[in-house]
Amino acid sequence: MIQRPRGTRDFTPQEMEKRRCLEETFRHVAALQGFREISTPIFEHTELFTIKSGPNVVEEMYAFEDKGGRSISLRPELTAPAMRFFVTDLTNYPRPLKLFYFGQCFRYERPQSGRYREFYQFGAELIGAPNPESDAEVIGLAASMLKRSGLQNYLIRVGHIGVLRSKLQAAGVVQEKAPAILQKLDKKIYDEARPMMEAAGMSPGVIEEIVRITQTTGAIAVLDDFPGPASDYLREVFNVLQAYGFTNVQVDLGVVRGLDYYSGIVFEVDAPVLGAEKQICGGGSYTLTELFGGERVFSTGFAIGFDRILLALEREGFKAPESPISVYVIPVSDALRPLAFELTAALRAEDISTDVDLMRRSMGKNLKYADAVRAQLVVIVGEKEASQGAVTLRDLSTGEQVLVKKEELVGTIKRRIDIGVRGRCGGKN
Repeated sequence: MIQRPRGTRDFTPQEMEKRRCLEETFRHVAALQGFREISTPIFEHTELFTIKSGPNVVEEMYAFEDKGGRSISLRPELTAPAMRFFVTDLTNYPRPLKLFYFGQCFRYERPQSGRYREFYQFGAELIGAPNPESDAEVIGLAASMLKRSGLQNYLIRVGHIGVLRSKLQAAGVVQEKAPAILQKLDKKIYDEARPMMEAAGMSPGVIEEIVRITQTTGAIAVLDDFPGPASDYLREVFNVLQAYGFTNVQVDLGVVRGLDYYSGIVFEVDAPVLGAEKQICGGGSYTLTELFGGERVFSTGFAIGFDRILLALEREGFKAPESPISVYVIPVSDALRPLAFELTAALRAEDISTDVDLMRRSMGKNLKYADAVRAQLVVIVGEKEASQGAVTLRDLSTGEQVLVKKEELVGTIKRRIDIGVRGRCGGKN
């Protein structure tokens, strides 16, 4: 037997119902806030990702040479393709340009719980001016999506990379050494960060002050200890979020994101139910367009780990609404199959999910099958009923049976089922 590749998955119909439920919820919330969907290729030129993240990133990607000798990679994330698309085709669109995307990404790394070599990412970008309103709008979108998903326990942590960068600059750290130090501080690897800061010429007192900053979390009042433009900016962002009604947000000056292109606000979202690997979303404000040959444009965006959120929801006991068929049609004889197919087509034309016996089963086996696929109603096409221009309608939940004229069948069924509601995702508002 040929097995699926390591780090990939197959999804059952029941699993796909859950995934589509969450995906549709995210798309709906993004559209409500004025974000519009884009789609980019699953593979790109490898250079797109090495320019953004450095040459070492190739070790973590599915990179290969195509038949034309070009270095191509399956996309490991979606921000760089979105920014490439903006530079090549979208620069004349009105701003702010609010975009979202959803799709598969690929990374060659060790598979573990909630992390796969093929995974799905939902993200958004707001391209425009660097201001508190734009940053708050993006954080607010992430918060709205999580709230609508039904996830109960999560925390949005927001910082500003300018707080630490200004401290490093004031301590005399040259710009080239700052990114490596910030990466260690972002991961709270202080045993490695301290020697790097010492080598950069920082005094022990300043080093400990930097460590204290990365451990600063809480309400907006914690910024009183760190006056400056970055703290003032953060206050404005929190004021907008408060006006939007988001309260599950706290200051965390230890959120750095560890990537050199971040320029201001940075934020992460944790779901404690996932344990040590609890991060489900990350983002911030950045500039990337000039790396791809465009003008310098400020953007704020985020990426949500779609699979991670699903895992968190499942651990909290989330159950996606089932999407059973509404009607199952059973002809009692071969001669009545044409009529059964006509009725099936009429019901489907009215957007009523309908299946029909394709296996030529007996009545008993058909009723058992209808129950197994969770059909709500059964239409029995019998000889006697057909001679009267009617069919038998049975409710499987109650066992009730009624005789219904063929011309009244659609209306009768519509009154008994929830058209347009069955199958809709049930995340909390």
